[in-house]
Amino acid sequence: MLVVGLTGGIGSGKTAVSDCFARHGVPVIDTDLIARELVEPGQPALADIAAEFGSNCLDPAGRLKRAALRERVFVDAAGRRRLEAILHPRIRAAVRERIAALTAPYGLLVIPLLAETGMTDLVDRVLVVDVAEAEQIRRVMARDRIDETQARRILATQASRSQRLALADEVVENAGDFADLERRIADLHPYYLRLAAERFF
Repeated sequence: MLVVGLTGGIGSGKTAVSDCFARHGVPVIDTDLIARELVEPGQPALADIAAEFGSNCLDPAGRLKRAALRERVFVDAAGRRRLEAILHPRIRAAVRERIAALTAPYGLLVIPLLAETGMTDLVDRVLVVDVAEAEQIRRVMARDRIDETQARRILATQASRSQRLALADEVVENAGDFADLERRIADLHPYYLRLAAERFF
């Protein structure tokens, strides 16, 4: 099957785009959701994280204190690499399993950090959700209730807009309203169906 990798910076609107595709019946695999599953209590990845970063990264119920760990690795590049070494191989394995189980003509693989993780080998095409940095910052501040300094610090840990666009086969501009976004996805859906069909001939 054809695998379309959906990526974009924080606040770009990846969820809105993937929801549009889902309404067209396209199966969606979201690596953020996989990462959340991997750190549930009892999962080996959570034990490895606690061993690496200390038990104070867990709450009294034994669940990962995600916000605290995220804040920590934002300012500690070495710590972020250690966390990625724990999670990324497991995410990759889970993605491969889920892709293999799909029977649709094409599927959408949401990888927010596609440019950063080098997981382009998992996808056949790259769809980038693009928005101006100023709009990203505005959205993130409103959504996460953080100030501009914090928002810019998050953006600084991600690939640049130009780096993401360099990977793109298709680009969805998400600066307009939701109706514009829906129309763009409605155009892309038959295009991807056609590409998927062509793979068999």
